[in-house]
Amino acid sequence: MDLGPLFEGRPVIDDVPIRAASTIILVRDATTDPAVLMGQRGKGAVFMPKKFVFPGGAVDEADEGDDLAEPLDARTRELLALQPVGAEVSPEALARAAIRELAEETGLAFERPSALRFFLRAITPPGRPRRFDARFFLAPVEAVSGGAEADFRDSDELSLLHWVMLRDLLDLDIANVTAMVLERLAEHLPSLETPERVPLVRNDRIEDRVVWLA
Repeated sequence: MDLGPLFEGRPVIDDVPIRAASTIILVRDATTDPAVLMGQRGKGAVFMPKKFVFPGGAVDEADEGDDLAEPLDARTRELLALQPVGAEVSPEALARAAIRELAEETGLAFERPSALRFFLRAITPPGRPRRFDARFFLAPVEAVSGGAEADFRDSDELSLLHWVMLRDLLDLDIANVTAMVLERLAEHLPSLETPERVPLVRNDRIEDRVVWLA
């Protein structure tokens, strides 16, 4: 797999460590009137206060554990295994973190790790109080316990959780990277497979802000 200039170029100087993170873009009605599950971060949050985001967060040490209930999709695993910018983490730890964060922030139990698809990767720009090397997973709501009828609930991390129709996204306060993810998602649906080209929005180097992982 040709990664081109992925780790070349002049580094951005920033003392904030870059942590591995995972996010799940949970999709409902992908073939008809697609919607994604989003919630609002608190106004006192250090990272992205008051922004609407997908459930997700940093990888913890405990996420490096036993095998998943199901093996990851082969292509998703291959892409996740590419060298991270920060700490080395396994593809399984990234998936486990996404599943754990979904449960903690929404109460939803994700039952089918094999349904996770790698969709996009983004590094938080310099100058932020926290920085992440975040992997965005795409998954159908049918992969959670209860499917489309499953009940979710607000948490300390996310409030105002609701299904957001892609056609209504202009009504939300979202970060630039979230807008980019949603724009690409609108073009990608109704497919819920890993795209042919997966972007890395890299802010750890001055040149080549966006490169392609596949």
